[in-house]
Amino acid sequence: MTHTNNTLNQCKLVFVGGGNMASAILGGLIRQGMSAQRIWVIEPFEQSRQRLEALGVHTLSAPSADLQDADVMIWAVKPQSFHEAAQQNRAFCQQALHLSVAAGIRSDSIAHWLGSERIVRAMPNTPALVGLGQTGLFARTGVTPADKQLIAQVLEPTGQLLWVAHEPLLDAVTAISGSGPAYVFYFLEAMIQAGVDMGLSASQAHQLAVGTFEGASALAKASDESPHVLRERVTSKGGTTYAATCALDEAGVQSLFKHALEAARLRAQELGDEFGK
Repeated sequence: MTHTNNTLNQCKLVFVGGGNMASAILGGLIRQGMSAQRIWVIEPFEQSRQRLEALGVHTLSAPSADLQDADVMIWAVKPQSFHEAAQQNRAFCQQALHLSVAAGIRSDSIAHWLGSERIVRAMPNTPALVGLGQTGLFARTGVTPADKQLIAQVLEPTGQLLWVAHEPLLDAVTAISGSGPAYVFYFLEAMIQAGVDMGLSASQAHQLAVGTFEGASALAKASDESPHVLRERVTSKGGTTYAATCALDEAGVQSLFKHALEAARLRAQELGDEFGK
């Protein structure tokens, strides 16, 4: 058992919402040694509660006085449901440290809804489900260094963490890593289909495409050189890679991709405006 889990085993964690991200976080904590009996989940759907109870955690269909001694509340609800969930839970969680993984909802809105300044916003991504996530974090001024350390311990089983000093930077995190897995899957789809069109079987094309992304990412992480230099190293003028990258440049793919990320960042801002009232 790690030091992290020794600390967390003194805490009561309450998840508001028991979907994929909540399951990724609590599942990681349990695998690292945290007692499932220290975890509570508020989940209205019976089938989801049964799935969670199989892990050994406590479940509730609605907020109750059982939450009043919660140390950390993890808000894993959809953005459009956050305000209602906050109204339902506010009376029971005044003393808790709050962690929101709801996309777009700004901490000003959360602080107003909950009547608390001990709020950390997080922007995780779906590879957290396999412990390889990237999570951006922003803490309000009411969050102490000890609070930040506790939040880090809660999220460390999901992957890497990145604290930002200014909340609007979470919109950039959303655009790059929050939505980022979809971009990878998008390119994988295209590569796999191209492989099939060239005569490979679907399974062969899948192996080559996924394995190439995995290997290239590992190389980029391990190398001291920039992705630009790494790309140049495999791009001989007049060769096959050169032909491919020239075709991408002629189509303006890099510019279009930057435009797509900016669209994601702007949409993250809009979500805050739309659901944070």
